[in-house]
Amino acid sequence: MSGAREPFFASRWVQSPAHVSEDGGGLPAGFRAAAAAAGIKPDGAVDLGLLVCDAEDAVSAARYTRSGVLAAPVLVCRDETAPGALRAVIANSGNANAATGPEGMRAARAMQATAARALGVEPDTVAVASTGVIGVPLALGGLEDAVAAATAALAPAGDEAFNEAILTTDAFHKRASLQVQLPSGSVRLSAQAKGAGMIEPAFATMLCFVQTDAALAPETADLLLSVCVKRSFARISVDGQLSTNDTVILMSSGESGVQVAPESEDELRLGEALDALLRMLAILIVRDGEGSRRIGRIVVRGGSDEVVERCARAIANSPLVKTALHGADPNWGRIAQSAGAALPGLAPLALDIAIEGITVCAGGVAVPYDLEALNAAAASPEIEYEVGLPGCGCVTEVLFSDLGHEYVTINAEYTT
Repeated sequence: MSGAREPFFASRWVQSPAHVSEDGGGLPAGFRAAAAAAGIKPDGAVDLGLLVCDAEDAVSAARYTRSGVLAAPVLVCRDETAPGALRAVIANSGNANAATGPEGMRAARAMQATAARALGVEPDTVAVASTGVIGVPLALGGLEDAVAAATAALAPAGDEAFNEAILTTDAFHKRASLQVQLPSGSVRLSAQAKGAGMIEPAFATMLCFVQTDAALAPETADLLLSVCVKRSFARISVDGQLSTNDTVILMSSGESGVQVAPESEDELRLGEALDALLRMLAILIVRDGEGSRRIGRIVVRGGSDEVVERCARAIANSPLVKTALHGADPNWGRIAQSAGAALPGLAPLALDIAIEGITVCAGGVAVPYDLEALNAAAASPEIEYEVGLPGCGCVTEVLFSDLGHEYVTINAEYTT
């Protein structure tokens, strides 16, 4: 599996802010990470990651899945950790530890306690995250040895190994390390994510861990993460399926000495950097998409938030739209059908449709267009669709993957 790609900002839908640059990799000051094999994956692969913030006054913020079936690690993080004061993460792949009842809760707490002992921190400052198959008891026979090995290997450059440990069906690593120039000084920002299938907000089936050496108040960390998650992981879909384990955690060590005050220019600039980072990671998750060949962006404009959101989700999650995207088929009738099915009360629907800026439908009626140019546009790796509905003032977007043969193969054989 490949490591970090260059450049990180490789989509026209995310621009790197002028004050942000990619650096040589590794974690911001005050953070270390490592990974080991705990025997959770049957092939003996690295499947347990450990991340620690050495600052005793670390600050954190977190967001979790809204699924009605919550995995044990999500429950432990949500109900049994100190809000805003996380110092470490222990994460495994190969097993979601979801729908596992009291036994699963004991396993999640055992992971938390084992990591806390090894790192010398309080258990309620350790977050737990799991990803993999649902409904299978999490075997922890190799936990103690794996945590000991990972603890001994902790290093500022351990982010790549940590990222490897949390991958499941991912085809590539999703991580970045950035230098951010703020008015008050320079800080670093890094992140590691996983996700490729079972993707639909709120927010997506994924794990994402973000670190910065900027000094943040808990309220600032929570605000920044909330706003940026809404503009990134809450705007993507691979298959319209909500996970049991979604977790996003932001941790701040403060080791740069740069204080980011609320409502300051520093907060604005750091927010812009975090926004770009998470939006690009979100696009990489969609681009992975378990066999995805192309990704799309649907932008819907109209008279109400509820209507544009419902329309955008219906188009992004339509198997017909997604298979057409996979085959580079600019069959805009599938977009019209999906919009109409989502908004039956508005019939007859006078909608406008454009693909890569080429108008194909106006006021609900087909218009002449250059078919050769449209076919060429549909073969691009990134395709933008625009839909205009009656009314104005509201706009939304959803980034989504195509649907092809490999997705079916991966998910038909996932537990076998």
